[in-house]
Amino acid sequence: MRQYALITASYWAFTLTDGALRMLVVLHFHQLGYSPLDIALLFLFYELFGVVTNLLGGWLAARIGLTATLIGGLLLQIGALGMLLVDPAMLTIAWVMAAQALSGIAKDLNKLSAKSGVKLVVGEQDGRLYRWVAALTGSKNALKGAGFFLGGAMLGAFGFQGAVLAMAAMLAVVTLVAVFALDRHLGKTTFKPKFTDLLSKSRRINLLSGARLFLFGSRDVWFVVALPVYLQHELGWSNVAVGTLLAAWIIGYGFIQALAPRITRMRNNTDPHGGTAAGWGWALVVVPAAMAGALVAGAPAAAVLIVGLITYAAAFAVNSAVHSYLIVAFAERDGVTLDVGFYYMSNAAGRLLGTVASGWVYQSFGLEACLVAATVFTAASALIATALPRAAGP
Repeated sequence: MRQYALITASYWAFTLTDGALRMLVVLHFHQLGYSPLDIALLFLFYELFGVVTNLLGGWLAARIGLTATLIGGLLLQIGALGMLLVDPAMLTIAWVMAAQALSGIAKDLNKLSAKSGVKLVVGEQDGRLYRWVAALTGSKNALKGAGFFLGGAMLGAFGFQGAVLAMAAMLAVVTLVAVFALDRHLGKTTFKPKFTDLLSKSRRINLLSGARLFLFGSRDVWFVVALPVYLQHELGWSNVAVGTLLAAWIIGYGFIQALAPRITRMRNNTDPHGGTAAGWGWALVVVPAAMAGALVAGAPAAAVLIVGLITYAAAFAVNSAVHSYLIVAFAERDGVTLDVGFYYMSNAAGRLLGTVASGWVYQSFGLEACLVAATVFTAASALIATALPRAAGP
């Protein structure tokens, strides 16, 4: 339990800097005159390398342990931050994309370590697994939201390079603690997985991974690039105002995720299953569709976005928590990182799809079209989830 607490604390610290860095990059490069599509491209390698990292990282962690992958992720994030401390004239799209590639690898190594660790520590007795997964996921997103606020505030207070330097120093301290305090053997399998074990052979994990891909694509297609740029460019919001709104959204979303076990058990005191994922997926479809319709009808944009964000946060948070529980429940205990890595590979692919589509669709057709795309992606996720088994156990 002490080891898992250390892993979780490291993951939290990393998440705080990751959220801040994302907001710093979006707002800083928008101020420099980058187009929405250019900003989306800055995150292309971040998401693309996340796909590769989750696939290979699960295999690597099964062989060398979760501690090594977590420390490696922290070191890579420090390296990514260091790349952004060069002369501002060197901050070209290609250079920032390379730094974001390192950051994407780092983030998914850390996520893989934390999400896999809960299966090893908690097990599946007495419904505790669902509560712990929801608490971990919810707290992570609350801290990511705090990072969004921190990024906007630090950009205004210290400038881009000052903010990046402060985050690198904080992670260096966390890395030193992890190196000396964590057990080097946590998460190693009793067998040496082959490279061919990378791809999941489980139908339910493949289905859940497909649903996850479209679920996170549906969020990022309007939230990652289109929304902050729209708030600044169309509504005239300041850096701090944009960062505060998005931070409050993700913090609230994280709290709802942590409460997901209470919410989904209100009618039936059982753990989630495939039907739970499908039902909440179809409920989520309504929200971006209604927001798009309201904007097209000429409703006040600020009111539509704020009310829509609150509603979307509630429905999306429960969806995400249910999915996060199901992958840990479905995964084999010996070799959990292989199944979790494959699943989060799909998660990263969904974010990649959503991020690139967010910049292109917004630049070509506007925010309303991004919300329509979100509706289509969400419906695809819910449709795939209907084929999941109605039991989460082995």
